[in-house]
Amino acid sequence: MNEMYALGLQIHDVGVWVLVGVVVINVLMLQSADDLRVYAKRMRIFMPISSSLIFLILFTGMVMMAAKHLSFTIENIFMIIFIFAMMYLEAKRYATLKHINLNIVDVLKTYKKKAMTILAVEFSMLVVMSIWMYIL
Repeated sequence: MNEMYALGLQIHDVGVWVLVGVVVINVLMLQSADDLRVYAKRMRIFMPISSSLIFLILFTGMVMMAAKHLSFTIENIFMIIFIFAMMYLEAKRYATLKHINLNIVDVLKTYKKKAMTILAVEFSMLVVMSIWMYIL
C-alpha cells in the first residue's frame, strides 16, 4: 500500500512540474505570436495537453486523499482551491480566444495582455503551492 501511495505522489509531483513547463511554453508561444489565427490553431492543439495535466493532478490528488482517509489538511484544501482556480482560468483564457473578434484593431495585443495576466496568475499559484509543499 505504501508503494502505491509513493507512486501516486511521484505521479502527482511530475504532473505538477510538467504543468509548470506547459505554462512556461504557453507564455513563450504567446510572446512569439504574430498572427492571431496561427496562434489560435496552435492553442487548439496545445490546450488539451494543459487540460489533461490539470485533470491528472486532480485525479492523483483525489486518489491520495482517499488513501489517507479523506484527511482535509490546510494544504489539501488550498490544493483543491488552486486546481479549481486553474481550471477556471484556463477555461476563461480559451473562451476569450474562442470568442475574439478578428476585425478589431490590435486585438492580438489586447488578448496578449489578458492571457499573460492569466498565465502569470497560474504560474504564481503553481510556484507558491510547490514552495509550500517542498520547503515548508
